[in-house]
Amino acid sequence: MLYTLQHYWWLVVSLLAALLVFLMFVQGGQSLLFGIVKSEKEKTLLINALGHKWELTFTTLVTFGGGIFASFPLYYSTSFGGAYWLWMAILFLFIVQAVSFEYRGKAGNLLGSRTYEIFLFLNGFLGSLLLGVAVGSFFTGGSFLMDKMNITDLNLQVISQWTNPWHGLELITVPFNLLMGIVVYLAARTLGLLYVIKRIDSDTIVPKAKTQLKVTGVAFVLGFVGLLIALFTMTGYSVNVENGIISPVKYKYFFNMTHLIWPAVMLIVGVVLVLIGIGSALFSKGKYSFFVTGGGVVLAVWSILICAAFNNTAFFVSNVNIQQSLTLYNSSSSEFTLKIMFYASLFIPFVIAYITYVWKALSKTKISEEDLDRPDSHKY
Repeated sequence: MLYTLQHYWWLVVSLLAALLVFLMFVQGGQSLLFGIVKSEKEKTLLINALGHKWELTFTTLVTFGGGIFASFPLYYSTSFGGAYWLWMAILFLFIVQAVSFEYRGKAGNLLGSRTYEIFLFLNGFLGSLLLGVAVGSFFTGGSFLMDKMNITDLNLQVISQWTNPWHGLELITVPFNLLMGIVVYLAARTLGLLYVIKRIDSDTIVPKAKTQLKVTGVAFVLGFVGLLIALFTMTGYSVNVENGIISPVKYKYFFNMTHLIWPAVMLIVGVVLVLIGIGSALFSKGKYSFFVTGGGVVLAVWSILICAAFNNTAFFVSNVNIQQSLTLYNSSSSEFTLKIMFYASLFIPFVIAYITYVWKALSKTKISEEDLDRPDSHKY
């Protein structure tokens, strides 16, 4: 039963991570502030189109953190507690995003609207890049030591600890992590452009978004192919379920795909949906391009994260002592906790239904400059 619950909860938290990458379209849209929009009205139009959705990204990030904390607390304490400078940087970038949406459009704001626009741009670029770096660490690991027996030491009582003073900032220098960050940024920017095309009614912004999509969309696809090549040729670490011994296996993540098969199917379907979504936006009206591409991104990211831990794989490797790496089996909560959480997770479909309803209610028509000029309109 515990084995099943551990895998079930990894499916849930990895799905939350995949949904988070999709919802980063808000960050991708913010990265367009000093690109396809020039005038003050165009900037206001773009920010207001994104403003109705930015809370979803922040909420999903917090939900992902909460889900990891409850289901795999040892990963939470090791990564969030050890690599805290990386996570603090991500959190800070999301805080300035919230502040910027709140105060940018207010008369007499302290810093001026341009300062808040710069904050939004930094959240869009660096926020998505650093979040991708954090995701990449699922495969490359970190500099930590873990020993559950430490809890019996009254002078220590710390199960895991980071072994260098950089506390996560060094993860940015790992080539695979950086590549993952760049791909997540390009995915967010591509989805941001597709959202602009779908959501904004403007004769100036939309044509520029379609032109930019030709560059960003192609770069995203090529970057993702490069990421898959790097992932499938790298060494992963397999755990022996019987004795807990962890050993390196070359092409481990490729073997995970081929052994499990269904994540490979998810990945292929995801890639096809991304190509169809981008292609339909470029060569036709692409009415559903945003959702088709977004669905493809969710499936592709989810399949990759599944392979990070399934098939007896260490999903957060200790680069100091391989045998102290984190797996589904040594980092999860108790069977009782996971079981109680399982019953709570049965309400997730109702939450998704509510989000879908609110999304549709707020997106019935495209937003235009005329909408912003109405006396009763709320402007960010």
